[in-house]
Amino acid sequence: MYRCMTRSVCSGGRVCPTFVPAYSQTSSSSSSWTLRNTAEERQHRLAEQRLQCSVRCMSSAARKSRSLRSAFPVLELPLQPIHQHVYEANLRNSNSCHNKYMELSEKVKKGGGENAIARHTQRNKKLLVRDRLRLLLDDEDFLELSPFAGLGLPYGDIPSAGCQTGVGRINGLWCVFIANDATVKGGTAYPITVKKQLRAQEVAIQNRLPCVYLVDSGGAFLPLQSEIFPDKNQGGRTFYNEAIMSAMKIPQVSVVCGSCTAGGAYIPTMAEETVMVHRIGTIFLGGPPLVKAATGEEVTPEDLGGARLHAEVSGCVDHFAWEEKEAYEYTRNIISTLNFQLPEEEEEDEEKMRKRKVEEEPLYSSEELLGLAPRSYNYSLDVKMVVSRLTDGSRFQEFKARYGTTLTTGFAKIHGHLVGIVANNGELSNEAALKGSHFVQLCDQRDVPLLFLQNTAPTAALTLSTAQAEINSNRLKAQGSMMSAIACASVPKITVVIGGCHGADSYAMCGRSFDPNFLFLWPNARVSMTAPGHAGSLLPPDVEQAEEEKKKQEDKLNKRLEEESSAFFASGRLWDDGVILPQETRKVLRDCLDIIKQQQYQLSTEKQRSALLRI
Repeated sequence: MYRCMTRSVCSGGRVCPTFVPAYSQTSSSSSSWTLRNTAEERQHRLAEQRLQCSVRCMSSAARKSRSLRSAFPVLELPLQPIHQHVYEANLRNSNSCHNKYMELSEKVKKGGGENAIARHTQRNKKLLVRDRLRLLLDDEDFLELSPFAGLGLPYGDIPSAGCQTGVGRINGLWCVFIANDATVKGGTAYPITVKKQLRAQEVAIQNRLPCVYLVDSGGAFLPLQSEIFPDKNQGGRTFYNEAIMSAMKIPQVSVVCGSCTAGGAYIPTMAEETVMVHRIGTIFLGGPPLVKAATGEEVTPEDLGGARLHAEVSGCVDHFAWEEKEAYEYTRNIISTLNFQLPEEEEEDEEKMRKRKVEEEPLYSSEELLGLAPRSYNYSLDVKMVVSRLTDGSRFQEFKARYGTTLTTGFAKIHGHLVGIVANNGELSNEAALKGSHFVQLCDQRDVPLLFLQNTAPTAALTLSTAQAEINSNRLKAQGSMMSAIACASVPKITVVIGGCHGADSYAMCGRSFDPNFLFLWPNARVSMTAPGHAGSLLPPDVEQAEEEKKKQEDKLNKRLEEESSAFFASGRLWDDGVILPQETRKVLRDCLDIIKQQQYQLSTEKQRSALLRI
């Protein structure tokens, strides 16, 4: 028994002498303790297998066990009469932003327009991208990423950047999907399309999520080829990511439900398994028109690169589907073969579930977040009021409550997930940044995911005296320390911009460049170097310039900041993972935390290198 334990526990199967009982070295006893004996080795192997089995059972039991009980203090922060004026002004602004949100949502859902939809469904006999996802996913309750990407760009509106991306459940497993929308410009890839696809792959890599490609693409938009083809994070990066994901044992499945021309042809051929739909799916580098121009030969798309050819002759695809519905059934079956072991759902009676749900909900309505979303920095209320409307039972265990009070830090639970919250509650001072650095490192030490609620000061503090210069220098050093802590923290990070995202303070609050797992904006959010109305801080002091000319230049810059700092302007350029409504924030955070947690259920994540075989 001891020998079996030591062989399993000690690294490399070595025997630890501490656990080996003493024995006399007689001729009879020595033979019984010799590990070379075949029968005994067999017994040891059986014992090891039993021990490994028991360890697996223990780990399975651990997965079923509950986390530590928490008795965090309740944040009792109802709306007070003193807040009424600010609350109502914020609410009016939120309603205006909500109308804009709904208007853009309707525009995105129409895709390429009525004529393009009719051509796609009637002439080409294809399903719309949302209908495809309906057949692929367990339900329509999925996390869509950057739905407003591609709107308001210099080269025109590209609804949803010509592809729909997100994370949804297939057979209970969270998977990233990248689905081309051929109603938008015929499925042509624009620079924003490539950027959105790369971001979806980045989400899959960062969170170790299986990835499903629904390919229906007409290749790159040639007039903008200089912005699509040559650089590191452009078109070719998609195929590089596919190879890296495969090496990381992140599963990838491709469904060819339309044209795969030129570079798009590599996506299905580099995936682990590929399903192709008869008649509507094609894979070739150059289509029939190119063949005729080069050789004078006329050939049909089906004969050149159809499903039958690639399933029976080239072997590029693994599954042949007569129609799209069958293709998505194949895909769901493929996902069910992945090596994940999800935790068993605990059976609870209806009364217990109802009671638990009531206990977990915040004490205050999430609709109140509309009046807490600041229209500008001067209309910000205590950020703990926002926290109390997001966390389970409005409970929050604050960290360093009396130090650096312009930054709120502490622990809470969101739908049962323990998180560390870092929230702006004023200017990020020297003390606040040191406190933030300490808390981030603490969460990293305990493997607790971080949630950043960002609402930074509209502009950097000016240096008008020696004393102010010293304060600013200390602040700069402390913020640098906080940035280093965030950059080096290995725990998952989620950022929600609930107000302003301006200047260097936004970096210290885990902005886009600090690589959070997910980053979302509220519709009222502002993203710019400095807030609108504070353009004067960006202009160099010019004594000779006339006051009137300086005012004119400042007004022009403020007008530009007002337009370019909008949440919808930012989301159109993919500076975030989407604009979310304040009242839906808790649900989105729950999905993100569920998605992040799933990677621990993959049974095998490391691949042993096989010996080099010479052919």
